Amino acid sequence: MANQDRDLLRLRVELENIHPPIWRELLVPARFSFWDLHAAIQDSMGWWDTHPHDFRIADTLGGEDKRFGIPDEEWGFGDESQVAAGWEHRVIDHLDTPGDRALYSYDYGDGWEHRVTLLGIEARSKGQRYPQCVAGERACPPEDCGGPPGYAHLLEVFSNPEDPEHDDMQAWLSNGFDPEHFDPKALRFTQPTRRLRQLLGVDD
Repeated sequence: MANQDRDLLRLRVELENIHPPIWRELLVPARFSFWDLHAAIQDSMGWWDTHPHDFRIADTLGGEDKRFGIPDEEWGFGDESQVAAGWEHRVIDHLDTPGDRALYSYDYGDGWEHRVTLLGIEARSKGQRYPQCVAGERACPPEDCGGPPGYAHLLEVFSNPEDPEHDDMQAWLSNGFDPEHFDPKALRFTQPTRRLRQLLGVDD
């Protein structure tokens, strides 16, 4: 059994329906809630956290999926009574065996889905701060680009200077966008507690 104060979860987060794959490998404290993991995924992928999200875990007995996110009509999606507050539930209580999976959805309009797989549970290294992104490949797609089909179109246009949309696409993208670039050493993780307080409107 994992020690929540001393152990880490090693997780692989991979965008679905994207080829070649865009993925990150994270080390997060075993005490992390789903909200904490949400913040770490947002930071490591490069999303802006401006859209709804949830985690879904399949019921092994064939019942309804468990859902963790923001149980609020403004941010949520579908039947809000079925969405548990992510900050009240720990990841380790649902992903505790290597190979266990969850589906992390972000931006229901664009439909970004990330497969989250528990690779293992291991001890912290003394003197290290967590979470950490220890590996990954390829840049995060731009926000609001239309999900996997829109991103595929974006890459096609971006790589073809003769395409009629090429100049407009370059103007829309941030300067220096490189779909193949990812540097885990350049990542900085934000404080999930501060992000949650802002969401709930609680003053520091």
